[in-house]
Amino acid sequence: MNDKTTLSNEYYIKKALLLARKGAGRVSPNPMVGALVVKDNTILGAGYHRYYGGDHAEIDAIRDAKGKTEKATLYVTLEPCCHHEKKTPPCTEAILESKFSKVVIGTLDPNPLVAGKAIKIFRQHNIETKVGVLENECHKLNEAYWKYISSRIPFVTLKYAQSLDGRIATASGSSQWISSPPSQKLAHRLRAINDGILVGINTVLLDNPELTTRLVKGKNPLRIVLDSKLKIPLGANVLKEQNVAPTLIATTAQADRTKLAELKTAGVEVLVVREDKNGGISLPDLLGILGERNIASLLVEGGATTITSFLQAGLADKVIVIMAPKIIGRGIEAIGDLNTIDIKQALTLSPMRAYRSGPDIVIEAGFVKK
Repeated sequence: MNDKTTLSNEYYIKKALLLARKGAGRVSPNPMVGALVVKDNTILGAGYHRYYGGDHAEIDAIRDAKGKTEKATLYVTLEPCCHHEKKTPPCTEAILESKFSKVVIGTLDPNPLVAGKAIKIFRQHNIETKVGVLENECHKLNEAYWKYISSRIPFVTLKYAQSLDGRIATASGSSQWISSPPSQKLAHRLRAINDGILVGINTVLLDNPELTTRLVKGKNPLRIVLDSKLKIPLGANVLKEQNVAPTLIATTAQADRTKLAELKTAGVEVLVVREDKNGGISLPDLLGILGERNIASLLVEGGATTITSFLQAGLADKVIVIMAPKIIGRGIEAIGDLNTIDIKQALTLSPMRAYRSGPDIVIEAGFVKK
């Protein structure tokens, strides 16, 4: 394939990726997908997966092309589905009926129901098929889907704001606000694109957060509180507005039965989870339950005990650290003891991305699994 064709493929897949991102926070547990119908270097149709249960990107683009698909090229960021879902028929059928001469795909779909099967269908019908264009970018876009579809547990992102010297609060527990208004807006944007948001009971008792999406437009994630003994006050902000932002309290058999009944009466779901060896909530068990409920992405906002627990258990996939240009001195560390004796035991992060958010520096990185 000549360089001109390669550049053309990348150009249109890049445009399709921009379309796909519009579905962020709306399509889970499905992936974000964008598609273009192109003929003679002209875009005839554009589409993306807009919301869960809605038409897939390919169907959206074909409809937008208004019947001008014969001998055209379909560019799509993820391999089209070839199986019947609950609400949508196989996209491969519509693609074949549209008489495309070529299909260019960003990356294969890891779903075992697809996983290369659509490619075989197209080639069996003599449709030229190219796979692996901007593959890393297409994979990165759906990193949560990739984890969820292969493991059936959520993609876990740890997010916290800290001072330059690594403190998330002063010694007295004061933490509002370490980060700047632009970074607070970023935090709400992260809430909008994740299926669930999780904190520990100490965060609820100290900060009384709402854990809703308010500073940007977007949905509210499922609010999850780790509370092994049900210490949560019935008047806590996280228990309010259950009709617009439901809350799940994860507890253990140690929970006070009277409190449990009161929470259920108030319309709050309480989930009794198996205890870990320390008497806390078994995080692997909880993630398994959340996965069964189609929670494909989970934002963990702390505090230090909860963040440390996820790191100790090796359950974090990504970290987003907001570093404010402040020095606190003695205070609460962002991360507790990980029993790191030798530097070779330190958790490794890659690839790393750093950018400005107002006066703050934001670092995003994935964990290298050992």
